[in-house]
Amino acid sequence: MNASVSPSIVTPSPVGFINGGSTGAGPELEIAKVAAVKGKLGLGLLVALVVGSIIGSGIFGLPQNMAVGAGAGAIVIGWVITGVGMLMLAFTYQMLAVRKPGLDNGVYAYARALSGEYVGFNAAWGYWVSAWIGNVGYLVAAFGALGYFYPAFGEGNTGAAIVGASVVVWAVHFLVLRGIQGAAVLNAVVTAAKLIPLLLFIVLVAMAFQVSTFELNYWGDPKLGSVLDQVRSTMLVTVWVFIGIEGASVYSARAARREDVGRATVIGFLICLALLMGVSLLSLGIFTQPELAALKNPSMAPVLEKAVGTWGAVAIYVGLIVSVGGGFLAWTLLAAESLFTPAGGGVMPAWLAQQNDKAVPAHALWLTNGMVQLFLILTLVSKASYLALISLSTAMILIPYLFSAVYGLKLAWQGRAPARATATSAAAAAETHPARDIAITALASVYCAWLLYAAGLKYLLLSALLYAPGAAIYLLAKKQRGERAFTGREQVVLALLLLLALVSATLLWSGRLGL
Repeated sequence: MNASVSPSIVTPSPVGFINGGSTGAGPELEIAKVAAVKGKLGLGLLVALVVGSIIGSGIFGLPQNMAVGAGAGAIVIGWVITGVGMLMLAFTYQMLAVRKPGLDNGVYAYARALSGEYVGFNAAWGYWVSAWIGNVGYLVAAFGALGYFYPAFGEGNTGAAIVGASVVVWAVHFLVLRGIQGAAVLNAVVTAAKLIPLLLFIVLVAMAFQVSTFELNYWGDPKLGSVLDQVRSTMLVTVWVFIGIEGASVYSARAARREDVGRATVIGFLICLALLMGVSLLSLGIFTQPELAALKNPSMAPVLEKAVGTWGAVAIYVGLIVSVGGGFLAWTLLAAESLFTPAGGGVMPAWLAQQNDKAVPAHALWLTNGMVQLFLILTLVSKASYLALISLSTAMILIPYLFSAVYGLKLAWQGRAPARATATSAAAAAETHPARDIAITALASVYCAWLLYAAGLKYLLLSALLYAPGAAIYLLAKKQRGERAFTGREQVVLALLLLLALVSATLLWSGRLGL
């Protein structure tokens, strides 16, 4: 693959800034050149990254999470809305991957192309923070599941659980340091393994499905509120179950073929939608809505236990542990990459662009897992729950999603041609359908804005507190390059962010805000 160079954005390719091109990137140019070409990621591995990123721990608690606030009818409507909204976002990433092949690591690059370097930095920063906080949540969930077999692990936030989680963190760390390609292959294997209990659940529960149970009080108990209220409650759950849909886009620089990035996004989304809907809706034919709402999570376990016996619950707990392990590996890869590309583009310190002899962004990986370790210790002190961690992770990632959707809408509205006249971009220009693209990206933008609203003020304030320190990192990167850090418009963004962070810190100090 050629180096990714555009008039406004310079990002590292997976082999460093190869094939020439004056980037003005300074010392990181020479750093990146030392990496040899390693194995690229084909369509299958990219699909596995998407599926592995989305399917983690959330699906195992989905029956109870959806039923706690809605009846079967509202849940069906909720899935229709979510399916359409997320499909539009998937199509947006697909369109951008083809129309803007020069932009690597789309979550960062699209935000930068939309509103400048500081906004692009914040998209990358928010995505990275979301990734490692989500990984902390994964580890808490995994050791909480092990607590079913070994009570010392409790809910996943006991001393024994934190020690065990720390071992996992650094085992995966040194595995990834041996090579991205090998780690991606392992992720594909683990992804396939964790699909087995999910497919087993769907088949066995479908065989035990009772239509009369599913139809009982179809529109929910009056105490759940109106159908609109019930639908809204399901949307709050689906905010986070699809996080990871952008996995292939983040790894676009390492794709063997650029067009596979968009294909992997859509294929991975459709696989996950089928699994999530199957688990959620079929469970309503085993337990009634009130019974499902009262289950302990992971609620898939008691559902399958009722269908086939005790071994079903054991199978789900084992499946959860495998699934979370795979999700942790996938998100470790994504987190390191989300620092590596912006560092090559000059909005993060140059040392984060350094790769080892296996073409792995080693410094970015060390920083990522160091933060995971730190938050694991804080989790032990604060006893933060899995759900609180995942909610915070979700709030951090919604801004990058919105930037991607709005950038897609901007391109569709302008009818802009692809950045470079390659065979791929020429074909994309010939196949452009402005009206269709505007409709898709507009729906994706509206949906992302709705998700941001649905996250709630609490988590938006907490996310501002985590976004704000990034300004110091951005300032350091700009000083390294001898460039001005904040333009006039960026100063306004910074001031607003710092104000929200100050409000959040004040509320935390007074005890009126917390995880």
